[in-house]
Amino acid sequence: MGEREKNLDTAKQLVDEQCGKINLSSSLYETAAWGNTNQAPFLNQALIIETTMNAQHLLQQLLKIEKMMGRIREEKYGPRLIDIDILLFNEEIYNLPFLKVPHPELQNRRFALMPLAEIAGPLIHPVYKKSILKLLDECNDQLAVKKYT
Repeated sequence: MGEREKNLDTAKQLVDEQCGKINLSSSLYETAAWGNTNQAPFLNQALIIETTMNAQHLLQQLLKIEKMMGRIREEKYGPRLIDIDILLFNEEIYNLPFLKVPHPELQNRRFALMPLAEIAGPLIHPVYKKSILKLLDECNDQLAVKKYT
């Protein structure tokens, strides 16, 4: 919602300041809303960050950034100012009630795979043991994802 590019820029700056150094960032990608399609298209971007935090602490900090930016969680898949997910955390696997890494739907979401493939295509998914590029190639999600200009 709102100024999508500005929201992503703000989130990126806050992640860099509060979570760790951003080593790579993908292009911006636009896609139709996923889950609840009766809303404006989403902008997505993937980041690779270098952090001293563990995954749980990183998640806590990312949720604080979302809240600081004005995110209110009212409706699952509903409109939002920002949504920051941990897609992968090194080769680590977490299956906790509040933290699931790798993101359990990554392999099913073209809008997440495309930006990630741009900056980490050869990276191997720790559960499926396939590269991000291979997962993108096999993804059945038909939502159009295009570079945003």
